[in-house]
Amino acid sequence: MAVPDFQSLMLPTLKALADGQERPIAQVREQVAYSEGLSADDVQEMLPSGRQTFFANRVSWAMQYMERAGLLVRIRRGVYRLTQEGQNLLSTEPSRIDLDRLGTYPDFAEWRQRAKVPPSSTDAAFGQDEDHSDTPEEALDRAVRQMNSALETDVLNRVRDASPAFLERVTIKLLTAMGYGGGDAKMARMTGRSGDGGIDGIIREDALGLDEVYVQAKRYTEGNNVGPDDLSSFGGAIDLAGTTKGVFVTTATFTRDAKGYVQKSPKRIVLIDGAELARLMVRHGIGVRGLARYEIKGIDEDYFEQDVL
Repeated sequence: MAVPDFQSLMLPTLKALADGQERPIAQVREQVAYSEGLSADDVQEMLPSGRQTFFANRVSWAMQYMERAGLLVRIRRGVYRLTQEGQNLLSTEPSRIDLDRLGTYPDFAEWRQRAKVPPSSTDAAFGQDEDHSDTPEEALDRAVRQMNSALETDVLNRVRDASPAFLERVTIKLLTAMGYGGGDAKMARMTGRSGDGGIDGIIREDALGLDEVYVQAKRYTEGNNVGPDDLSSFGGAIDLAGTTKGVFVTTATFTRDAKGYVQKSPKRIVLIDGAELARLMVRHGIGVRGLARYEIKGIDEDYFEQDVL
């Protein structure tokens, strides 16, 4: 099952502290996962950033917001306890605790005003338009994915509008940036001539040049997909060159039969369609540049554990 959003985890998190005992956050997470019926796979699913799990992130934010409302208190590093306010709330047997409910607590309302946190879960929390239950990290991740998706679409359209020779140059530069030829541009070259047997470029597989990878790039419009005949011709060109490795790039996509040909072929041919080409270009900085960089900071717990600064 999917991990509940951070607001839905507020009540089970508070209940995990219901006995009034001090508990480390790891123990709280364990109890919440059990009460919510989450599997090991559920609690181990990572955020797109790859730095934290969805579950740990959401429980952490649930606890931070409830701490601001005075429902629980941090005793020491990573250890929490229910407050009297928290006990009072649980005694009413609430069906849900969320940002709207926390907004009724003066401490939370005051902090929210200072921090300019959106006043309600029904507002555009953290700048969200669709899902009002993301944590700040999730909202940032989603915004980055949306921006990258739009950028990749723009990149692909630009490549489609350029000349076939431009696509060939881009492909060679991209493979070099990905580490082929040891990242040395001198280890790659475009053939760029008629009668090349369907080979548009050649790149050494590693820095020592122990093997060659042959490249073909097809600038096709959307819907003009690459079929098995194109792959068969490319395979023949690889045979004539005396090697077994190739990369076939297209700005369109590959038909099912084309993919089937590659799977059955004894040659090692990598297929890169338009969407993957754009994704790799953005990832490796080909045709794009950085516009802004943001540094996200958090509390250094070790620093604040020191008695003498």
